[in-house]
Amino acid sequence: MAEAPAYVILGRGRWARKILPIIAGEKRSATVIEETRQRAAETSQAYVSRLAEAMKASRAHIAWLCVAPGPHVSLMVQAGLEAGLHVIVEKPWYGSAEDTERLKALARARGRLVAIHFEYLVHREVENWRKDFHPGTGLRFGGHFFLGRADRSGIPAIDNLGSHLMAIREFAVPAAEISEIKCAYERPDERLVWIERNGQRAASINLLKGSERIIQNVMKKVEAELEGAASPFDLDFALRVANQLNAYKARCPA
Repeated sequence: MAEAPAYVILGRGRWARKILPIIAGEKRSATVIEETRQRAAETSQAYVSRLAEAMKASRAHIAWLCVAPGPHVSLMVQAGLEAGLHVIVEKPWYGSAEDTERLKALARARGRLVAIHFEYLVHREVENWRKDFHPGTGLRFGGHFFLGRADRSGIPAIDNLGSHLMAIREFAVPAAEISEIKCAYERPDERLVWIERNGQRAASINLLKGSERIIQNVMKKVEAELEGAASPFDLDFALRVANQLNAYKARCPA
C-alpha cells in the first residue's frame, strides 16, 4: 500500500475515544461512525448493508470496531468486508466456529484481513518467549491479570482479561500446561505471566512494563500484514484462544 492507510472507527464509547487520538498521533487519518447498533425491526442483512454503506462512504482502508464484543460483531465484520475494508476487532472473540469459517471465506474472497486485537502479542518479551520457548513442551504457564478499576465492559473478567493471558500462551507456548489463570476487576493492578520448568519459575513478564506504545505497535503489525507479513492476529488464532479459554473455564470454574 503506497499511501498510509486511513481508518474508520466504529463506536462512540471510551475505547473509541482512546483509539482515535492514537491513530491521529501516528499521522493516519481517521473518521468515526458512532451509530453502530442494530435498529429495532432491522433485519441482519439490512443492518450489514447499512454499516457497509457507511464504511464505504468513509473512504477508509481499515475499520476498527471499538465496540463491546458480542454476537453483533460478526455482522459488523461482515459489513466491513463487504465494504472492501480490512477489519480490526476487539477481543475476546465470541464468534462461533461456523461464523469464523464464514468470515474467513469472505475475507479470502475479498482479499482482506481480519485482525483480532490481542495487543500483548507485540510485547517485546512475549515475542522473545516465542523465540526462546515455543512450543512450550514440558513447561507450565500461569498468569494474573487484575485491574484496579471497576468493570467498564460488562464482560466477565475471565473473558475480558483472561483472553489476553490465553492469547499469550497460545502464541508463545501453546504446548505448555496451564498452572493457573486468575483475573479480576477492582484489585491492585497486576499483569503478570510466567512459565515454570521442573517446578521452578523459568521466566516471567510484567506486562505493565514495556507496553507504553503497544497499540501503536499493533497498528504497525497490522499494516505490515497488509503488505504480506505473517499475522499473529487472525481469526483461526482467535477461535483457538476462545476454545482454550472455554475449556479452562469448564475445568476450573470460578
